[in-house]
Amino acid sequence: MTANDFPDRKSITKKNIVKSISHEIGLTQKITKEIVEKVFDAIVDSLVVNQRLELRNFGVFEVKRRAARLGRNPKTSREVTIPEKYVVTFKAGKEMEERVQRLIKERELPDDDAHHNQMSKPSENHSNHQMPSESHSDTPPDPSSNGL
Repeated sequence: MTANDFPDRKSITKKNIVKSISHEIGLTQKITKEIVEKVFDAIVDSLVVNQRLELRNFGVFEVKRRAARLGRNPKTSREVTIPEKYVVTFKAGKEMEERVQRLIKERELPDDDAHHNQMSKPSENHSNHQMPSESHSDTPPDPSSNGL
């Protein structure tokens, strides 16, 4: 499963993950769904029992206690006590962070290149005034020089 499996999706569902894995490894979607659900169940069960799950190169899930605190009801502006609760936190591992950053940069490069190329080409809407440092020849500039 790669980022290219879901190019236009803002949110990925368990069903999308199951379909992708099923296709990639050649299992039925029914069997793949059972495996994926077992993995998710194991994560939840581990958090309930141990309150911490560390998956090397992926990240750390942890149950943390949020203390009771005073808040304000936005409709009435009255103070209310917000009871303590337990929340699950996730901190991405170093390898995951690096892979995500690399994938984001790869996706941004085509747009950046197009923007750079458009900015470096003279526009038809602009006047033909040349800067003093520009060449007056009819040959196009060397693209490797970046014009800087």
